Amino acid sequence: MRVNSRVLFAVTLTATSWFYTFARTTSSRPLYNGKPTPIVSPLPAQSPTIAERARQGDAKAQYQLALTYIRRNSASADDKQAVEWLRKAAEQDFPEAEVALGYFYEHGRGVRRDYRQARFNYEAAANHGVAIAENNVGGMYQRGEGVHKDLRKAAEWYQKAADHGEVTAQCNLGSLYFRGQGVGRDYAQAAFWFRRAAEHGFSPAQQNLAWMYYTGTGVALDFSEAARWIRSAAEQGDARAQVDLGYLYEQGKGVSLDYVQAYTWYQAALDRGEHRAAQQIDKLSPRMTSKQIHEAKAAADQLSRTVPPTSAFASSESLGIALLPK
Repeated sequence: MRVNSRVLFAVTLTATSWFYTFARTTSSRPLYNGKPTPIVSPLPAQSPTIAERARQGDAKAQYQLALTYIRRNSASADDKQAVEWLRKAAEQDFPEAEVALGYFYEHGRGVRRDYRQARFNYEAAANHGVAIAENNVGGMYQRGEGVHKDLRKAAEWYQKAADHGEVTAQCNLGSLYFRGQGVGRDYAQAAFWFRRAAEHGFSPAQQNLAWMYYTGTGVALDFSEAARWIRSAAEQGDARAQVDLGYLYEQGKGVSLDYVQAYTWYQAALDRGEHRAAQQIDKLSPRMTSKQIHEAKAAADQLSRTVPPTSAFASSESLGIALLPK
């Protein structure tokens, strides 16, 4: 099946998904709304009971205490304290702490960056069946961090995590099938895995699935389905998806032709720093009345107030696509 070369399909496959497992409890920018819920429920930042239990060697309490430092949003001293308690819990084979400690080593937070140590911690957690850790090991094999690059092994680890329901891994696995990396190129399989993640609200997968429907790659060409999935991502505050939804309204593809809606979504994307939207607004404005533009700006302002932008941590892992031609 021929891929439309006019459409950008830039794939960025990092796999550090542990951090936003708890980031949803710390950030005003929640991730995709379909990610796993926090491993540990939110706790008071100052909890002497937890601290005392942690000092007495309780691994779960040590992990929970580390989270209180992490949720303080980020002085380096807090990161070092978090690492100290994560290390204590990881030494007792507490899986969630192993994943978290791996993340800190991978990104050099509170410790010197050490990919080998990160992989060691991720694999320790993966051996306990933690899907996020399986995904992250796959990412390290894909990027060749702390291990020789091996796309076949990356695919194997992503498959394990995907089978366990990890949506980032499902999206990552889909991208490998799309590109034929570590597995045979198979657009139908790519669409299958994108759909699995998209149905659980994972915005990058929703965008990829929309692109496949828009181009008829691995699925039947269907502008309405493309619009449905790109809307799902746009409504979560994803600026890239908002530009694409605006473009569909501007062209009347999969949705009714509607310049006000198009301008609304372009403006919402621009408000979130998506600069492609500015060019689209400049092209669209001459075709609209002042009243329509005012209406669209008011709607975009309301949208910005009610739809939180997607997490920055998610965008570092996302597969980027665009329905808007270059």
